[in-house]
Amino acid sequence: MEEPSVVIHADVHEKDTIVSKILQKRCDVRFHKLISGDYCLSKRLGVERKTVPDFLQSIIDKRLFSQLRELKRNFSKPLLLIEGNGADLYSLRQMNENAIRGALSSIVTGYSIPILWTHSPHESAEMLLSLARREQLKLKKSTGLREKKKFKSLNQHQLFLLSGLPGVSDEKAKALLKFFGSPSAVFAATDKELMEVGGIGKILAKRIRFLLKRNYEKSILED
Repeated sequence: MEEPSVVIHADVHEKDTIVSKILQKRCDVRFHKLISGDYCLSKRLGVERKTVPDFLQSIIDKRLFSQLRELKRNFSKPLLLIEGNGADLYSLRQMNENAIRGALSSIVTGYSIPILWTHSPHESAEMLLSLARREQLKLKKSTGLREKKKFKSLNQHQLFLLSGLPGVSDEKAKALLKFFGSPSAVFAATDKELMEVGGIGKILAKRIRFLLKRNYEKSILED
């Protein structure tokens, strides 16, 4: 039974997967070329999904940690979902077991990214739907990809502009505007100045400054 009130944004590479086909029967799935992750379940929650073989290959070709770094930069609640039999981690590839354990340890302790394990595409779809339902219906978190809106005031334009920053909710955007007075003052603020605003901690302040100072790379955002 479809749940149209739940929206899941999925990367175009997931379009032909069993997981996305199951989700399309249960909720509103919208496909995009996501900047990071495979599924965006709310503005703060992004999920990188890997099957066990892909997880092992991503360690070998060094994709894994670059993908997780981007996931962590764009979502305040990043999550890695590994799909398949956990026992296959040490039998599918001729890899050093310590290397695999080291990668898993680094994900959890070094990157502070939780890992969820599922046994099948069906279980993955159910888990993603459960997470999305909790984020959007219970916690009232907005979906991560913003669509064009019609605004009645300049204040709403300014709020929309600031809420596009990573980890900045509408409430935090309003607090920033009240404290600094204008978007330009927010953009010019230092880490320490941003941290003077309630709800803006050290990590979030650094994430905001990183995005504002980072050079634009066409290859990341071009379709």
